[in-house]
Amino acid sequence: MRIPLRRAFVSVIFLIATQTVFAQTPKTVFLEDLTWTELRDQIQAGKTTIIIPIGATEQSGPDVALGKHNARVKVLSQRIAEGLGNALVAPVIAYVPEGSYAPPTSHMRFPGTITVPDDVFEKTLESAANSFKVHGFRNIVFLGDHGGYQNDIKQAVARLNKTWSGSTARAFVPPEYYATSSDGYSEILRKHGYRDTEIGTHAGLADTSLQLAVAPQMVRQDRLRSGPKLGSADGIYGGDPRRSTAELGLSGVEAIVSRTIDAIKKETAGR
Repeated sequence: MRIPLRRAFVSVIFLIATQTVFAQTPKTVFLEDLTWTELRDQIQAGKTTIIIPIGATEQSGPDVALGKHNARVKVLSQRIAEGLGNALVAPVIAYVPEGSYAPPTSHMRFPGTITVPDDVFEKTLESAANSFKVHGFRNIVFLGDHGGYQNDIKQAVARLNKTWSGSTARAFVPPEYYATSSDGYSEILRKHGYRDTEIGTHAGLADTSLQLAVAPQMVRQDRLRSGPKLGSADGIYGGDPRRSTAELGLSGVEAIVSRTIDAIKKETAGR
């Protein structure tokens, strides 16, 4: 009877140890919060979709912090990954093309904006995607929160898929993500009675409301409410953010998340 008892004891100890290991694994979709062994196990368990969130470090007027896009795309990517159930989120890419620095153009005319050349940006995307392919991810999804580099992403994706032809891996950029955060969200705001002169294209009511919904600490609300109407010289293009609210932003967030989840599911169905 000693041998069976000893085996039973060992089995119990192994079960307890296994449960302890799983209990220590954080419940997170963020790759950078996992150890390499935890990541390996999750990939083997079926989490073979990786979202690469792309932000920007750029000015958004005097009342919204420079990391707007980085914070926003991280929160939205988290919600999208959680909704998918089989996805993880890579670290945010914060260094993107923002114009020239000799002489300064576009957002580079404002302190704090960081720019990189288009080819460097595209190579960064491709290198990240190839890294994830090596580690077992099959669906590499790029989500770009800023309009200026959308074509760069598409070009990188085209090259990746050409190189990966015949393999089980595929890269793609669902157009629904950026289309909903820009034109789609503007249409939602119009239905609420807001005009394009408020909605804007950069740092206006749309942009600022989305930020209030995902990272309100990045908006200087007291100054925003009490200040005068600002314009392009202040970094606000075509809009007026003074009536921005988190409630308005939530309607945009829900649309972005749900439409992007549907698009990714459709793209990966059967893969």
